[in-house]
Amino acid sequence: MTPVAAEERTVLRMEGIAKTYPGVRALDGVDFEVREGEVHALVGENGAGKSTLMKILAGAQSRDSGAIIIDGQPAHIDSPQSAMALGVSIIYQEFNLVPYMTAAENIFLGREPRAAIPGFVNFSKMYSDAQAIIDRLGVKLNVRTSVNRLSVAQQQMVEIAKATSRNARIIAMDEPSATLTEHELDNLFALIRSLKEQGVSIIYISHRLEEIFQIADRVTVLRDGHLVATKDVKDTDREDIIQMMVGRELKEKIPKKPASIGDVILSVEHLQRAGAIEDVSFEVRRGEVLGIAGLVGAGRTEVARAVFGADPIDGGRIRLDGKDVNIRSPRDAIRLGIGLVTEDRKALGLVLGMAVRENISLANLGSLASLGFVSRKRERDVANRYIADLMIKTPSTEQTVQNLSGGNQQKVVLAKWLFTQSRILIFDEPTRGIDVGSKVEIYQLMNRLAENGAGIIMISSELPEILGMSDRILVMHEGRLAGELSREDATQEKIMHLATGGE
Repeated sequence: MTPVAAEERTVLRMEGIAKTYPGVRALDGVDFEVREGEVHALVGENGAGKSTLMKILAGAQSRDSGAIIIDGQPAHIDSPQSAMALGVSIIYQEFNLVPYMTAAENIFLGREPRAAIPGFVNFSKMYSDAQAIIDRLGVKLNVRTSVNRLSVAQQQMVEIAKATSRNARIIAMDEPSATLTEHELDNLFALIRSLKEQGVSIIYISHRLEEIFQIADRVTVLRDGHLVATKDVKDTDREDIIQMMVGRELKEKIPKKPASIGDVILSVEHLQRAGAIEDVSFEVRRGEVLGIAGLVGAGRTEVARAVFGADPIDGGRIRLDGKDVNIRSPRDAIRLGIGLVTEDRKALGLVLGMAVRENISLANLGSLASLGFVSRKRERDVANRYIADLMIKTPSTEQTVQNLSGGNQQKVVLAKWLFTQSRILIFDEPTRGIDVGSKVEIYQLMNRLAENGAGIIMISSELPEILGMSDRILVMHEGRLAGELSREDATQEKIMHLATGGE
């Protein structure tokens, strides 16, 4: 159901915002406005400028030109503190929490209520005030719990509580649903609606377009640093938004191409790892995309890490081309032609402080070395080849990876494994946090790899992706294989039935 339109009073206007990084025009005269008590979705492909615009609003980045107007008055925002003082708060995709402090300590971090004795914190007041905020938000959470013991959804609620404790009137949420289950997402939407009723304005950034029609009043589309349009959600649809985002019509959202499926290339038999994997067996054939579905915590990533040698196994065996192999580390896996595109690209897939060139060559440096020295020219040539092939948006091979958008970071990870010429590629949530255009490019790459005879394992929480790309589907539940479905027989209902423990 489309949300009721919010009141017309504008609380935030960003006019003519421009920002240039070395070699990249991130924002080019962007206008953006938010009304009181509305949910305003901000969408666009990776690199469109969404995060840059929000960082400028949050005081984390300076703008080159343009104006920010809050409640009709010019706002001078030059730091996160000045943004907070004006009632602006940003909840980033990577939470800004101290893991070994309690929820209450995180909510009031830097603003702890003082005790009568100078230099001491009034913990009793801090805990009672924090619990009152959490209760007012309708969240079931003990604020005395350490943050590292909370679920991702609960940590997100702590971030929202922190924002509301500062009396934030404008809250931007960057990909808030990326790691949430359907039930947790329902809770988040309920909380957003509650904040909206209190007059709080929400800026909602998401690549999951279906969410926009559930929660947003208006949507603004950015493309390549430019404003494309702002529309009422009731006056648009998914196809219209996609066309505005990518500048073209995407006729195939999941362009699966049937490949010639050959012999078994990988065989996993009775894989065991205490507390994570229990008696898991499966095969992957040349040219096949094997999908692995399941709920969060089902053991999908644990299987991938075990096959890649990132985690030790307690039992079972792995065979390549019919021969037993001993994979004790990722180095062994890479040597045998296995690559892993990890779920968390920033923590596990990239070295953020290194250049694009260095990240692409990282897993196969030996092929570029002579007498122990790496040829920088050959390394640059390799990087340029993959930048062109995968259409990675970067000003040069020397750009630091942390300065790229999420979608282009993911392409660098893919380039790294393509350069190793892996025969088996494991994709763990390959399109999480990726825009629709980049998703199609990644699907097309998977098709190309399968056509060339590679065996592909794709782990995904997005059922349309699993159904659209997989030749066969394995479903996991609580560390076990709950069932196997052919491409022809698989449906969302059957997958969820198995994923929730059904026979």
